[in-house]
Amino acid sequence: MVDVSAFSILGFGFVLGLKHALDADHLIAVSTIVSERKGFWSSSIVGALWGLGHTAALLIVGLLVIAFHLTIPGKIAQGMEFAVAMMLVLLGANVLLKVLRGATFHVHAHEHHRHLHVHPHLHEPHLHHQESKNPHHDHASAVGKKPFFVGMVHGMAGSAALMLLVLATISSRPLALLYIGIFGIGSVGGMFLMSTLIGLPFSFTARHERLNAIVRTASGILSVVFGLFLAWQIGIVGGLFL
Repeated sequence: MVDVSAFSILGFGFVLGLKHALDADHLIAVSTIVSERKGFWSSSIVGALWGLGHTAALLIVGLLVIAFHLTIPGKIAQGMEFAVAMMLVLLGANVLLKVLRGATFHVHAHEHHRHLHVHPHLHEPHLHHQESKNPHHDHASAVGKKPFFVGMVHGMAGSAALMLLVLATISSRPLALLYIGIFGIGSVGGMFLMSTLIGLPFSFTARHERLNAIVRTASGILSVVFGLFLAWQIGIVGGLFL
């Protein structure tokens, strides 16, 4: 007989994962990374990598919590949320710094194994000399590890409430882990779609350097301001440092 309650729990996890991708801090963090991309596919991959990093962190913490019945103290959970706020500030500041340095999009053609590939990347004038020495780029490194790492930080910060929810409503350990996995699939899919949409203005303005710089500047400022706001809410209003 089909366990309807189990399917209901897993379905709820998938929907919650999709909704989780819409959190403001997640979208802003991804937008700062997507601002360095030009193509729709590259922007989508950023979101998928963020979701995978987020899911990996949840699974790691979930295994520890479910297997050893660990609890995450409130101060530690707040500290991880504060780390997310600081990361938003750093991500935004990095975008602004690149805009100030005059970083622009360039399309390069490279030959890999006798096949010609054309792909865009963010070019910074002060790095041009280094790039000329090593013109061959790996496509995986073009996307970078940043979205995966940022997703992991968000996963660690958001894991406390999720773990409590899992332990409070699911008695079966395998079902609890499956719930986290389904939640992760939802967050990967949701962020994949959202990062594609977020990448539209950066893609449309990529050939207009001044307009693209304005859009990227707005993204950087939003990330810095929102990160500082979160830091204030968590550190002062939330009592982390009081």
